[in-house]
Amino acid sequence: MKTKITIFLIAVLSILQFTTKAQTFYDLKTTTIDGKEFNFASLKGKKVLVVNTASKCGYTPQYEDLEKLYKEYKDKNFVIVGFPANNFNKQEPGTNADIKEFCTKNYGVSFPMMEKISVKGDDMDAIYRWLTEKKLNGKMDSSVKWNFQKYMIDENGNLVDIVSSNEKPNCEKIISWISK
Repeated sequence: MKTKITIFLIAVLSILQFTTKAQTFYDLKTTTIDGKEFNFASLKGKKVLVVNTASKCGYTPQYEDLEKLYKEYKDKNFVIVGFPANNFNKQEPGTNADIKEFCTKNYGVSFPMMEKISVKGDDMDAIYRWLTEKKLNGKMDSSVKWNFQKYMIDENGNLVDIVSSNEKPNCEKIISWISK
């Protein structure tokens, strides 16, 4: 009896594995910093730079470079999506309203900012699970090492590459990718 149940379960799991549609970047949804639903399908046809941000980090001045990059290329099918996260030394302690005010007042941020999420650990947000797990993104496994790590998504929703926190948003790797 145990053998029949085991064989049945294996068969069911095998069928589910082949019939379940893989999740793509465009299947994901999140919430904006203003509390509105945001569907990544709205970004089809655009190159997307996903960045985890923090207001009290040594890399926080990168907001200025991110904003310049966004303004320069936003009309060329490019968008930046910021995700505030408090995962590294509690460098993003504020509420969504606090973060929005900080970004607007200090850096004039106009690129889309999402609500504060977790980018690692058991409570990792779905977008970062997709970004960091090869079984989901089809490209590579990675881990978010610090604030302002940048993920490059092409206009077809494919993960292209990662740029470390210490690289500025206007580094050669990102500029040449956007310009292709």
